[in-house]
Amino acid sequence: MAKKIISIIGSTGIGKTSLAIKLAKYFETEIISCDSRQFFKEMKIGTAVPSDEELKEVKHHFIGNLSVEDYYSIGQYEIDALKKIDEIFRKKNVVILVGGSGMYEKAVAEGLNDLPEANAENQEKLLKIWQENGLEDVQNLLQNLDPDYFKLVDKDNPRRLLRAIDIIWQTGKTYTENISEQKSKRDFEVFRINLEAPREIIYQKINRRVDLMIENGLLQEVESLIPFKNLVPLHTVGYTELFKYLEGSWELDFAIEEIKKNSRRYAKRQITWNKKLENVHLLNYDYSWEEVLSLLNILKF
Repeated sequence: MAKKIISIIGSTGIGKTSLAIKLAKYFETEIISCDSRQFFKEMKIGTAVPSDEELKEVKHHFIGNLSVEDYYSIGQYEIDALKKIDEIFRKKNVVILVGGSGMYEKAVAEGLNDLPEANAENQEKLLKIWQENGLEDVQNLLQNLDPDYFKLVDKDNPRRLLRAIDIIWQTGKTYTENISEQKSKRDFEVFRINLEAPREIIYQKINRRVDLMIENGLLQEVESLIPFKNLVPLHTVGYTELFKYLEGSWELDFAIEEIKKNSRRYAKRQITWNKKLENVHLLNYDYSWEEVLSLLNILKF
């Protein structure tokens, strides 16, 4: 039987984790996370890591496996994830892939073109621009160099911005061109299930999720990470806004509304990204299990 990956995609907060667990239990298999923010063990609440109960239901990989002080590239993730998938395939025919980081999902599902390692001189220049002129100058630089990628990238994630610009400078090609070529053929089939919902439903879910994060102690989590606030993993939605509150720049209510607004923007980018993917099968967010089984039957599982 051909080895298969079912990749669960969709916007943030739509219910990908729940579906992934149901499918993993149905196939008696394991889950590979491709949510790059959930790699970091100190960032549980703000990245909506699966609960302890959910993690006990099914074996998950690449959740809480790193510290915010660790450097971890998408290239290394591709190597590590494929190695783990190969291990699972020795005993299972199906693996579930889930997460909201589109580039990381693509790295596993399709492979990325060979990209050069970070150039120290370029990184130094870019860090100087960021530190002296602010993130907006870095954003403008990438927008001028590669407007197509700029529409999709998490604009508040300096690590993604700096990496893309560095590669453009090194290769003389846009980042979009660099990642459009497949690195290598995969020896497994990939089926993507895209959870969909009307935009107003997505926004309602995001707003509620942020409220729950605050109730569950997100502010305290962010407070504990103040010593690391300048590290790249912490320059992300849910953390940058609350750091501004803790610094006294913003009121708490305003910071929370900014988290909701930036999360909605992130969801828009995810939707745009997912529309460009291949072999995608749509599933409504309020699906019944019968609909899931019907889809699996259509996909010949």
